[in-house]
Amino acid sequence: MPPRKRKTAAGDASEEPPAKKSQKGTKATPSTHAALTSPSTRNYWLMKAEPTTRLENGHDVKFSIDDLAARTRPEPWDGIRNHVAKNNLLAMKRGDLAFFYHSNCKVPGIVGVMEIVQEASPDETAWDSKSAYYDAKSGPDKRTWYLVHVEFRRKFKDIVGLKELQGYKGNGQALEGMQLLKQSRLSVSKVAEKEWEFIMGLAEGKEAE
Repeated sequence: MPPRKRKTAAGDASEEPPAKKSQKGTKATPSTHAALTSPSTRNYWLMKAEPTTRLENGHDVKFSIDDLAARTRPEPWDGIRNHVAKNNLLAMKRGDLAFFYHSNCKVPGIVGVMEIVQEASPDETAWDSKSAYYDAKSGPDKRTWYLVHVEFRRKFKDIVGLKELQGYKGNGQALEGMQLLKQSRLSVSKVAEKEWEFIMGLAEGKEAE
């Protein structure tokens, strides 16, 4: 069995996109805005992965939203090696939604939505010396790192790019306090409900064009 592709660990090498690029896609159930929002107890997140090839400890860590969409079972979001990102994983609850963000690529940005279907459990890849993100200080008796399991829910017709998001981060604007824009290298970040609603509006506005 080939090694599983890993997710972004500590953050991105670069977050400055040179130009907007159209990225056509499809939707999966649930496909409506309402179905991807609602319960007041639900929390929202943003999780980064790298859609282009990059070798880490001899393994290609490429993982795109299309890779997630092709999965037939819940996908472990492993390889997180940053404590702030880990704490965000630990705070996730089943039923929470997360934006899938393509990072460390030509046009970084939000490309779709996934759902947390299994809450945090130890990330055993940290104990495997052959894995992409082995951590010699971790082990079965020192469970430093964790993962959650996710499932694909939707791919946007067009990417909501980082440059576009940055256009709304000014004082009093919709994304003024967004964790992604304040801690740009963080691979798992919080998204406020109002930020989620605003970004979903941007994505659906593109589909209506």
